[in-house]
Amino acid sequence: MTVTPSRRRRPRPGRILLGVLGVVVALVWIFPVYWMVNSSLLPNVVLQSATPTFLPFGGSFDNFLAVFRGGTFFPALGMSLTIALIVVVCCLFFAFLAALAISRFRFRGRRAFVLTILFIQMLPAEGLFIAQYKLMASVNLLNTVLGVSIIYIAAVVPFTIWMLRGFVAGIPAELEEAAMVDGLSRTQAFLRITFPLLAPGLVASGVYAFLQAWNEFTVALVVLQNNSSQTLPLWLRGFIQASASKAIDWGQVMAASTLVALPVIIFFLFVQGRMTSGLVSGAVKG
Repeated sequence: MTVTPSRRRRPRPGRILLGVLGVVVALVWIFPVYWMVNSSLLPNVVLQSATPTFLPFGGSFDNFLAVFRGGTFFPALGMSLTIALIVVVCCLFFAFLAALAISRFRFRGRRAFVLTILFIQMLPAEGLFIAQYKLMASVNLLNTVLGVSIIYIAAVVPFTIWMLRGFVAGIPAELEEAAMVDGLSRTQAFLRITFPLLAPGLVASGVYAFLQAWNEFTVALVVLQNNSSQTLPLWLRGFIQASASKAIDWGQVMAASTLVALPVIIFFLFVQGRMTSGLVSGAVKG
């Protein structure tokens, strides 16, 4: 019996065109990041040249060392990490309980609660600045980690609830009921069956909360007015303003920007797999 070799399917021109287009879009998207890192390794004289330098040949880490010598980066880094950690933990805790209540229980006012969450997301953040400032000042929480964290949590929790609601609703309640038939209690069924399935959703929601807390600038600008208590976005703004008083050293500015973006990149490298599956599974049912 002769076996005819199977012919390889030739890629369609449309798929090739979409692939090329995807690569071009990816290059356009990543070029500013590459340019920032490339510029951070070059001296200011090279950056001010009329001829652009696309490869950091002959570059060094002098710009990063100059940023570290300022002595203000690590306090700002510690404050940003502390605030981001508090926001992520608290948002996931409160949003997780709220999403379970909305998806698993039927109670009076459930629809109104969901609509209220959406309405809160529509409020412009700028319209709340005065009220937030007066509230934090009345309880002596200006220029504190706790004060900024409370405002961030209040801003991030509504959308985090909406995200986790889709993940919880996408897991059939019959799985828990079947586990309870097999002898597990409701708590054991939830922890052993439902909770592991929610892990990708928790990661995706945690990434959202982390990015909101890490990159937020305007609220921190209003609440954190003391130079000794600044998050990294405020520190970067102050660093640029200090450079503007003399000739701006763009190499050091790009080095500072790279240091601000680096923790986010590292965080994404750890959670990218879980986040991708979480975003896909959360889109199945809402």
